[in-house]
Amino acid sequence: MSEYPWLTTLWAVPLAGALLTLLFPARWQTAARAWALIVSLGTLGVGIYLASRFVPGGEHFQFVESHQWIPAFGAGYTLGIDGIALVLVLLTAGLVPLLLLAGWRDDREVGSGPRVVHYYVALTLVVEAMVLISFVALDILLFYVFFEVMLIPMYFLIGGFGPRGTDPALRQQRSRAAVKFLLYNLFGGLIMLAAVIGLYVLTAREQLGANGNGTFDFRVVMEAANSGQLGAGPVVLNALFLGFMFAFAVKAPLWPLHTWLPDAAVAATPASAVLMMAIVDKVGTFGMLRYCLLLFPTATADYAPVICVLAVIGIIYGALLAIGQTDVMRLIAYTSISHFGFIILGIFALTTQGGTGATLYMVNHGISTAALFLIAGFLVSRRGTRVIAEYGGVQKVAPILAGTFFIAGLATLSLPGLAPFISEFLVLVGTFTRYPVAAILASVALVLAALYVLWMYQRMMTGPVKPGNERIYDLLPREMLVVVPLIGALLFLGAYPKPVLDAVDPAVARTLTTIGQHDPAPAVKPEASPTGGTHK
Repeated sequence: MSEYPWLTTLWAVPLAGALLTLLFPARWQTAARAWALIVSLGTLGVGIYLASRFVPGGEHFQFVESHQWIPAFGAGYTLGIDGIALVLVLLTAGLVPLLLLAGWRDDREVGSGPRVVHYYVALTLVVEAMVLISFVALDILLFYVFFEVMLIPMYFLIGGFGPRGTDPALRQQRSRAAVKFLLYNLFGGLIMLAAVIGLYVLTAREQLGANGNGTFDFRVVMEAANSGQLGAGPVVLNALFLGFMFAFAVKAPLWPLHTWLPDAAVAATPASAVLMMAIVDKVGTFGMLRYCLLLFPTATADYAPVICVLAVIGIIYGALLAIGQTDVMRLIAYTSISHFGFIILGIFALTTQGGTGATLYMVNHGISTAALFLIAGFLVSRRGTRVIAEYGGVQKVAPILAGTFFIAGLATLSLPGLAPFISEFLVLVGTFTRYPVAAILASVALVLAALYVLWMYQRMMTGPVKPGNERIYDLLPREMLVVVPLIGALLFLGAYPKPVLDAVDPAVARTLTTIGQHDPAPAVKPEASPTGGTHK
């Protein structure tokens, strides 16, 4: 147990900062933005400190904090971090300052009112806090509470602070998208709640708690689940697995539970859309890797082929729909559905390469989606339309904007040398060793990704300057402060992913060892004998 509660500090800093933001006078809009940025940078500082003290390959969970919360029900305030959670913490803490900076002057996007900026930045910090505690929670009930609570501030960010306009249909569209987001995820959460209660009943029956009752301690339940102490039959355990998996599949999202994502991404501001797709949705894939695999190892192995099929469908489906989009923001949203398919495929391939690639893909997808979506948002804010056909010749009037958009697009299609390539390669290799047909079908998306990215760039950025585009100006210094770190991260992790892999590899290997999964042995090719026959 660590002496200082660093993990509590990690999520308490943005939450306290959000509450203090609301105390600022209404006229202090710039101060509210600056304060939120400072708080987010402080959170990043805590994350960097944790990374510097983290020991890869050391104890399974480090910086552990454990206190009683609801002793009668075996629920505790228990926090801890492993390599998988660490890289997602750094992704969250690193992106939020950039998102706050990206929306610094987006008054047209945020809305109007005396305190609207205060609410906007405060809600962003609250979402950050809820996501961070979800990554470090080691109590199942504690995780569930914040898994659900984060939906509320995200709902208000989508429904209350989306693109403005005088058209009532636009406001109605934003409201519908926010409600759809909330209902889908709340329904998934309710199914998960039933599974959480069922799991607690099993622990109570086996008296796994400290006082002979049930427990929500993830470590205790994980050990019992992998040693056969839960004492439940396969039907019950499969039902509990599906309850957790359904909630995570909605949030991730996995086809066919994905339909809320494109609407919510288009309705929100670019910064809020990135917050949702690059950060909040990662809690779903993180939950699959931690809770589904470690609590239900047998059910995971039984359902893995089915989930891999759904993931492959999502990969191809998302790519095909992206090709047919006329709205640039909706196109990028559909690419995320395809990318989440790769992440889920890597997780349920149940190989070390697949799991490591999936975790690395979570990080790389967050960075590449943030870069592409935010740059597209800068462009849309200048031109006032999301319709791809309205653009053309942008590279002649805004070469830096077009160039960075191109690099972010190449990262989205996983070009070698950029960060997503390594993760996608590991996922495909890890999947091929167990499910070769799924890996081959998923590879089709590589061609489709090149098609939708390059065709989008050609229509928007090349050719003669279309009327109205001559007024588009290049990236401002503030926008460069957002884009340059993202492009730099894509280049750095594309050339040298070792820092992330060093943290992730031991955690993934330990996860698979705990649930009794091992990489398939490579096929041995018969060798020719000197007499012309063959021998092994």
